[in-house]
Amino acid sequence: MVTDPQTACFEAGIKFGTLYHQFAGTPVSPDSARSLERAMAEAIENQPHCESVSVHILDDALDAELAGSTADYTELTGRFMEVEMEIDYEGVRVRTEMEMEDGYPLMKIVSVE
Repeated sequence: MVTDPQTACFEAGIKFGTLYHQFAGTPVSPDSARSLERAMAEAIENQPHCESVSVHILDDALDAELAGSTADYTELTGRFMEVEMEIDYEGVRVRTEMEMEDGYPLMKIVSVE
């Protein structure tokens, strides 16, 4: 039997997978970063049980990437963003975040209440 907390954690994983794999590779520039953050958050918030999504594109990392480039944009990857989500399933609230760990975008559960 699957518990409500387990299902809530599963829902969080689905949302992170969708967010990352839907938007990885999207062209991003300093001028488009804020609108891309909003588009990503609003797209994921459409999914069931999603209470909130916060996407922050890291300006310093983006600027550093573009500093030695002739292009005005780069591809969005996990190293350019921090993400937080809150999922509510049957009264179980799951808080999650994504951040880089050892060069890999790690998605993790922060709390289950």
